[in-house]
Amino acid sequence: MTDVRAIHLLSPRLANQIAAGEVVERPSSVVKELLENCLDAGAKRIDIDVEQGGVKRLQIRDDGHGIAADQLPLALARHATSKIAILEDLEGVASLGFRGEALASISSVSRLTLTSRTADAEQAWQVEAEGRDMQPRVQPAAHPVGTTVEVCDLFFNTPARRKFLRTEKTEFDHLQDVIKRMALARFDVGFHLRHNGKTILALHPAQDEVSQARRIAAVCGDAFLEQAMPINVERNGLHLWGWVGLPTFSRSKADMQHFYVNGRVVSDRLVAHAVRQAYRDVMYGGRHPAFVLFLELDPATVDVNVHPTKHEVRFRENRSVHDFLYGTLHRAIADVRPDDKLEPASTLNLHAQPLVSGLEAGEFGPQGHIPLSNTDTPQPAFQPNTQSTSFNQSSYGQAPRQPAQAPTNYQDAYQAFAKPLDNLAESAQEEIPPLGFAIAQLKGIYILAENQYGLVLVDMHAAHERVMYERLKLAMANEGLRGQPLLVPETLALSEGEVDCAEQHAQWFTQMGFELQGLGPESLAIRQIPALLKQADAAELVRDVLTDLMEYGTSDRIQAHTNELLATMSCHGAVRANRRLTLIEMNALLRDMEVTERSGQCNHGRPTWTQLGMDELDKLFLRGR
Repeated sequence: MTDVRAIHLLSPRLANQIAAGEVVERPSSVVKELLENCLDAGAKRIDIDVEQGGVKRLQIRDDGHGIAADQLPLALARHATSKIAILEDLEGVASLGFRGEALASISSVSRLTLTSRTADAEQAWQVEAEGRDMQPRVQPAAHPVGTTVEVCDLFFNTPARRKFLRTEKTEFDHLQDVIKRMALARFDVGFHLRHNGKTILALHPAQDEVSQARRIAAVCGDAFLEQAMPINVERNGLHLWGWVGLPTFSRSKADMQHFYVNGRVVSDRLVAHAVRQAYRDVMYGGRHPAFVLFLELDPATVDVNVHPTKHEVRFRENRSVHDFLYGTLHRAIADVRPDDKLEPASTLNLHAQPLVSGLEAGEFGPQGHIPLSNTDTPQPAFQPNTQSTSFNQSSYGQAPRQPAQAPTNYQDAYQAFAKPLDNLAESAQEEIPPLGFAIAQLKGIYILAENQYGLVLVDMHAAHERVMYERLKLAMANEGLRGQPLLVPETLALSEGEVDCAEQHAQWFTQMGFELQGLGPESLAIRQIPALLKQADAAELVRDVLTDLMEYGTSDRIQAHTNELLATMSCHGAVRANRRLTLIEMNALLRDMEVTERSGQCNHGRPTWTQLGMDELDKLFLRGR
């Protein structure tokens, strides 16, 4: 006999505890939900007092507009909120909270006390609730305008959940991280954190750019601010601003990536993919970029009701958002030049700094750069470079006939320059190239140069590798990808959706050198692939590209494979170690670096140059002590 069970309604207590399982995972989850309520209430100062990592006691006080006495019991009820009222409100949510589940869920697994007072009330009122019976008790209390929520004995009535909590330090670290992320989202609000009676954070409202930079440094560290560049771009209703770390300031894990959509902390796959693509060409494997970025757009074009913790969002035009994020970050990284890195870290400007292109082209020879070949013409990207790359018609494979000039003959070596070396000290600073002038070569590997800040060290192979790589990419972009027909077409078994996606992007595949032919609703034939990728697994590549197209609306896997080949070509064609260069050749390389995109890193993400200032050099020799 079949055991048929009757359908019945869950008790409010059980329903709230089920909801709490989605919303309240640990003390940091409680802090996140309560902080969102504080910010929605218009708070300008928030005080967080924590004991034992937030498990024993957690109190949050704000100076917001408060809650009326007759609404206090309703505030602890499930699905009770002041943020939305009708379905249309949900389609354009501008507040951080809107579901009306947080307080009910928290009170179902803890002992919660909420005290609040509005500006027009004569006194404050307090409501208490415990997870045992969920019956709120209201009584008068003393409290200034605003709200205080005290959460004690988290998970006291759900021992199984309490067993999953980590050590006090671990839980507090998670809690502190949530507060820091919130503090970056709202510069106009002060955040004060105490743990076990000890002050941990004291972030005052940051109304100007200097104090905002100070908060960034307090949360992310001074090193991030020193090696971050500001971004402020607005286009087609999308506004992206904030700070992105230079590729040299990479992390072993993604622990310094703060992204906000309309002030909401977001951890989204589409955003992560766009950022990863933007940094891919300048960051070596296993490293992660650091950034603090804010995306602002019409709330009606983003759905925040897709995840219980509201960490993920869904964009109505996900491809346009992805392309905007990728294009903006990609261009910002590419536009960094040595003179930008040499300028003292500016903490006063939130907008992107104008870039200085260095000396005029032609001042150090034809087009101001090292020729790729004897004809000074970039080789087509799809042809192997059979010629030896050279500086001033000297072969890289052998040492030049004349070694570099001795230091006593610098004046003769610089005759080709617009200004003699002895006049450099009298020249205006803007006339000195950012990377200065070469003075020597060390062990056939490094170039030593002098600029207005001190000593510049350049890894000549890594630097020239990046210069060649960027030129090969430019040649590829100008000439396109040539296709190579397959002797035996390869058949793919795909889903119906993947075949439809391939047909929708047929023109794009053709431009990338592919020729695809549909054989049925769930099969596809590959008849031609890009000539550069003839050694690649065509079937796997097409599958991966279709996966990207279906998820993100775009794919750069073909370009990624192509760039890998170009990087290999430029690596083999770049000047090798132990190759003695003349001063003119070294200076030509420095001038090339100053006008080449991403010249701060080689194709593998290693730095190509570094600066040693006079202060650092003085410290080495104890000068001034």
